[in-house]
Amino acid sequence: MDGYRVSTDSSELDLDVVFEFISNSYWAKGIPRERVEKSIQHSLCFGVYDEHNNQVGFARLITDLATFAYLSDVFILQKHRGKGLSKYLVKTILAHPDLQGLRRLVLATHDAHGLYSQFGFEPLTHTERFMQIWTSNPYS
Repeated sequence: MDGYRVSTDSSELDLDVVFEFISNSYWAKGIPRERVEKSIQHSLCFGVYDEHNNQVGFARLITDLATFAYLSDVFILQKHRGKGLSKYLVKTILAHPDLQGLRRLVLATHDAHGLYSQFGFEPLTHTERFMQIWTSNPYS
């Protein structure tokens, strides 16, 4: 994509940018920095960078790289939205060689169903099979 690139090299990640966004997000408001750093260390991460190598977006997959992945913490910084970067990021993630042949790739979203449905994501079926332990506000 013109002027932007996606990388899975975790040494390029700007942890300040990632922490600032995620700790103010609706899904992880108030998360401690140490938790964000630990989550990155144990995930396959994708950074989106502009022509000056400034990080402008991020996504993280919690995965075994064989059968399952959970797409999480996806964002594009506000001033870079409206340029197709979210689509570029999701397309790049889905094409990643280590993610081919997965049995299940899931995500949770409050407001981006339209984006993800373009790539084949759909509501869970057989939801009665899924269970969870939910802590509504673990960081307060």
